[in-house]
Amino acid sequence: MRASRLLSILMLLQLRGRQTADALAAEFEVSVRTIYRDVDELAASGVPVLSDRGPGGGFQLQGGYRTQLTGLASDEAEAMLMIGLPDAATALGMGQAAKMAGRKLMAALPTTGRDSAQRISERFHVDALDWYRDSDAVPQLPAIARAVLDARALLMRYESWSGRREWRVWPLGLVLKAGAWYLVASRIATELSPRTFKVVNIMEHTVLDARFTPPHDFNLAEYWRASTVRFEAGLRREQATLRASKIGRFRLSEMGRFAKLAVSNASEPDADDWATLVLPIENIEHAARLLLGIGPEVEVLAPESLRDALRTAAAQIIHIHSHSTEHADV
Repeated sequence: MRASRLLSILMLLQLRGRQTADALAAEFEVSVRTIYRDVDELAASGVPVLSDRGPGGGFQLQGGYRTQLTGLASDEAEAMLMIGLPDAATALGMGQAAKMAGRKLMAALPTTGRDSAQRISERFHVDALDWYRDSDAVPQLPAIARAVLDARALLMRYESWSGRREWRVWPLGLVLKAGAWYLVASRIATELSPRTFKVVNIMEHTVLDARFTPPHDFNLAEYWRASTVRFEAGLRREQATLRASKIGRFRLSEMGRFAKLAVSNASEPDADDWATLVLPIENIEHAARLLLGIGPEVEVLAPESLRDALRTAAAQIIHIHSHSTEHADV
């Protein structure tokens, strides 16, 4: 642990130049006194570290010193592709390994390449969460990620809309989609038939000793693209014909890709800037809830059952709000 921290300090001094003891202590979550001891040990091993102790003091390498100790440890090599995704790396239990791999990669680059890479890391950031959403707490994720990497079988109790069920699966991959993690896995003792499980819904899990060889013809990215298309196509099997104002069409397009596509295929607006479009829907109840939020900027032409659902809901809203309510002081 300490040897890794010493190497990390050396990498940071090489990459960032002068660093204060406070900054290094915060970086590695240790005390300032520990940092001073670490720097003393680096100096004793022959690393030319210049120390300026006291308030505002810091450390830097002398005369452009560069280390060649940039070989990747096994966990760092596994975390290489997570370098630009710090939040995802941390969730997978690879946060520190990804940081160290990034530092080693930067240290191995020539000065011009390192400067360019540093600018990219400073000026581009990936945020996988949608607006107004927090990521799900998934403490089980690191262990499941380890099972994926080691090709170890999983025994898990999974909760879905239909209830809880026990599964024995071969874990094939993990996908981060809009802030949520999904496990792609195939049932044990069956032919390759991947399924998708939301990791937050895995209530219990055990990593088994049994190992497997992942199928050479399985491509996680291709599977995910195809399964997403199938899911979206199967989710909205019904249709509603609507008239929508310009504002209504804008609000519809914000509901998602399916609605945006429907708006783009709408008819030419009439003289009042209303256009007709066909919107895929899951069911009458779900569509009514969505369209109520758009209010008078949309009119349902068909089916009649959706018009009835909107009239009923609107009447209930009017009834609830038709009289004043006295609020007791809290």
